[in-house]
Order: sequence, then structure tokens, then C-alpha cells
Amino acid sequence: MNTPFPKPITKSETRIGWIGIGVMGSAMASRLLSAGYSLTVYARTPSKSLHLQSLGARLADSPSAVGKSSDVVFTMLGHPQDVRQIVLENDVGILSGLNPGGVIVDHTSSHPVLSKQIFAAAREKGCWAVDAPVSGGDIGARDGKLAILAGGDGEVVNWLSPLLDVLGRTTYLGGAGCGQSCKIANQITVGANLVGLSEGMVFAERAGLDVGQFLEAVRGGAAGSMVMELFGERMVGRDFRAGGFAEYMVKDLGMGVDVVEEEGEGVVVLPGAALSKQLFSGMVANGDAKLGTQGLITVIERINGK
Repeated sequence: MNTPFPKPITKSETRIGWIGIGVMGSAMASRLLSAGYSLTVYARTPSKSLHLQSLGARLADSPSAVGKSSDVVFTMLGHPQDVRQIVLENDVGILSGLNPGGVIVDHTSSHPVLSKQIFAAAREKGCWAVDAPVSGGDIGARDGKLAILAGGDGEVVNWLSPLLDVLGRTTYLGGAGCGQSCKIANQITVGANLVGLSEGMVFAERAGLDVGQFLEAVRGGAAGSMVMELFGERMVGRDFRAGGFAEYMVKDLGMGVDVVEEEGEGVVVLPGAALSKQLFSGMVANGDAKLGTQGLITVIERINGK
């Protein structure tokens, strides 16, 4: 049976697949289930899917099986190599099972070049691929307020809007890979904000200020930011539970800092991003790879002898 694109998406007919049920992925998949869509999920550790199964999700035994039983398959994975394996691996990857007309939506923060490769491979099979990394952390995922940064075919992205609107607000950036390029730029900006926020808080404390009062005093001025709103109180309360892992920030910043010249485009010099990557790498070296990105303040504190 051909999948429904461009037939309108409906809760009664459109079959959804989901792979990647960590902190972010589980919250996003839960929102689609709660909105009335049927989901088939795959998990390398099946026990991690029990919550979604309790909400009505069905468990498949391979990415290929998810593709075969779905019209749209979402992925929310850790690293580009995970995406390559789950999507493209012969015989067991999503694309090997996906029917013509099916759509893969990759929410992973991955590499723009890989997104272009997946788009091309999907088109060869008569399918479609959209790179749609997100920003907004675990709170945005839970509340359906993610910023979704979409690249690929514009008509396909528009067609997906009933699903994407459940998850957040989508901005179409252009062709395949543009969503990933936007996410890298987003992470460069977020990383710089976290460095500044961490240093400001450490300085305020050393100067004898109440750090919570410091945040309240400056949040309405030029120093205020969404980073401060999302993470400031967590940092004051030493709540370093992950919405996004510190090790993933190293990966994301690395894709910007370590990019090589491609297709005649010059390398971008990013000294601030390089410093952010080094500091987040320090978090990983300290054994804090699985802490949230707000844990960057611990690196600044260690530098200052705390």
C-alpha cells in the first residue's frame, strides 16, 4: 500500500513511527499519542518503551519494521553515526522497510552532509526525508513548544504540519541540510549564552550577591535570554538533570568548529564556539557527560577553585 503523501494527514489513517525515546524523544512521542495518533516504536532496550506502550504505542523489533508499518517515521537519536545506522543500514534500516511516498523526519542534531545523503537516498526509493532538529530542551518537548528547524522539500514540510504543530513551531529554512545548519548556529548561540550566564553567576556569588536575586534583577534587561529563563533557576538550585546532554553540545559545537571546506565554501572562524566546545569538553572530562548543559557552571566554578 502506498503511503499517503500528499493525501492529508489524519489521526485515523496516518501511521506514525518513532525511534529514539530518550528524555526528548519520549516526551515528543507522548504528545503525538496524546493527540490521538497511533505510534509504532523501536527501542534498542525494549524496557525503555514501556511508558509509551502504556499510552498505546506498539513495539517493533527493528527500524525496518517501523518503516514498513509507518507512513511517517520520526527519529530522535544521539549522534550522526546513530542516524546513519538506523536510517540507512541495508536490510534493517528504516529506509529498507519504508514504502514509496513515506517520509522520514530526523529530529536529531546531526550533520548537514548526512541529511543531504539521507534525502538523496530517500528520493531514490520514492520516499522523502526532512531534517528537523529542535531547540527548547525537555521543557519545550513536554509542553509542545519546541522550535523546529526544518530542511528538505517545502511542500513535504508543510504537509507534515499537523504532526509538527503538536510538537512546537516549525520554521522552514530551505533544502536538505538547512535545518541541521540552523541547529548548529543555534547551538553556537546557546553555548555562548551558557558561558556568559555561568560566568555572570559565579562572579555575582564571589561578589557576595544572592545569585537568585541577581537573576531576577537582570532578567528583564539586556542580559535576559531564553537560556536564562530555561536554565537560570536550575543552576541556582543545582539541578543538572539533562534536557540535553553536555556530550551532545560537544558534538553540535564540533560540527561547526571542525567543519572542513566543502563545495568551495570557506571555513568559518568561530573563536567563541571553539571556547564553548572546550569548556563543554571539560564537563565531559570531569565525568559529567550525561548532565544537562546548564551544568557548564560547574566547569567555571572549578576553574575558580570551588
